[in-house]
Amino acid sequence: MRQLLIAFVMLFALPSWAETRDPTNHFFQPKFGDFKAELDMAKQQGKKGIFLFFEMDDCPFCARMKSTILNQADVQDAYRTNFLVYTIDVNGDTQMTDFQGRETTEKVFAFENRVRATPTMLFFDLDGKMVTRFTGPARDKAEFLLLGKYVAEGAYAGQPFTKYKQGK
Repeated sequence: MRQLLIAFVMLFALPSWAETRDPTNHFFQPKFGDFKAELDMAKQQGKKGIFLFFEMDDCPFCARMKSTILNQADVQDAYRTNFLVYTIDVNGDTQMTDFQGRETTEKVFAFENRVRATPTMLFFDLDGKMVTRFTGPARDKAEFLLLGKYVAEGAYAGQPFTKYKQGK
């Protein structure tokens, strides 16, 4: 009986183990450092916009999201279907070009976008306009997937995410 119970648990637990992938390679995409050009690429690929995950080294909430949500294959696939997905180091000195074509650094870009805590997740439409901000870690995979759906469907134009969640 005990062996049967263990086999039953393994049957349902195994697929979840098999469905995880490294978020560095499967969630985040390599960026060219030119978000104006990235917008053109997003348009050409039929994306809904660009998703930016602002993080910093040693952020426990960022690490938790990467190890419990961003490593899930269905999350990775859903976000990459609808968005170009990039990470931004809020303390980074890496040179980049913002959505308006101005030269800046990751650190200055984060400051200009009022990123004061990590993680902060910003969604930009295909015109480079920020349409949704989510500060702090998502509670779980379901909330994070719902956040992506909220933006992809354009629901942000009519209601805040908290209201949208209540209706789901």
